[in-house]
Amino acid sequence: YINNGFLYCAIIENPSAGNSIATHGLPDSQFIRGNVPMTKEEIRSVSVSKLHLVRDAVVYDIGAGTGSVAVECARIAYNGKVYAIEKNSGAVNLIKQNKLLHGAFNLEIVNGTAPGILERLEPPTHVFIGGSSGKLSQIIDIVFAKNNNARIVINAVTLETVADVQRIIGDNKSIKADISYIPVSKAKALGNYNIMQALNPVWIIVIEQEVL
Repeated sequence: YINNGFLYCAIIENPSAGNSIATHGLPDSQFIRGNVPMTKEEIRSVSVSKLHLVRDAVVYDIGAGTGSVAVECARIAYNGKVYAIEKNSGAVNLIKQNKLLHGAFNLEIVNGTAPGILERLEPPTHVFIGGSSGKLSQIIDIVFAKNNNARIVINAVTLETVADVQRIIGDNKSIKADISYIPVSKAKALGNYNIMQALNPVWIIVIEQEVL
């Protein structure tokens, strides 16, 4: 900073920086949620692991919701770029808050609907799809058109989405898929006891294109 010809500098220290969580899988409680659906901690942890991110990855988080997955990706791909793509204005505001809360300054928020909004973005290396608004096939097509080596991870909670993925795989023999089904239960206090309460089970689907 230069003022009146003099050069000034400042050093800012964060005394708690060394205590930050070093792995992905941040607790749900560390995100501002509002009324927007959020990928839960256990599913988020597996999904981010399945992405196989690298430090300079270019990531699309499509249907970003609260931005929890985008934030986790931004912490890993700190030399890269993460695009949190969300059409809901209320959710966009939450992503902004969570971006600031976690210092995810390599995260860019894109307010719009996929696949159309993807046209102006740089090609991705990794893509997470948490919501597709019924346009899953078109999204996958444009992702592979931009980078046929992209790795895509899809979270599906409905049978219809799973059926869409199966149809896409069946129609395109060059696509290979890895499909996992993850049921999660969390302990809930009931008086002096704890019972297990089931969350919605999720299919985690990884697809890549076999490039000849």
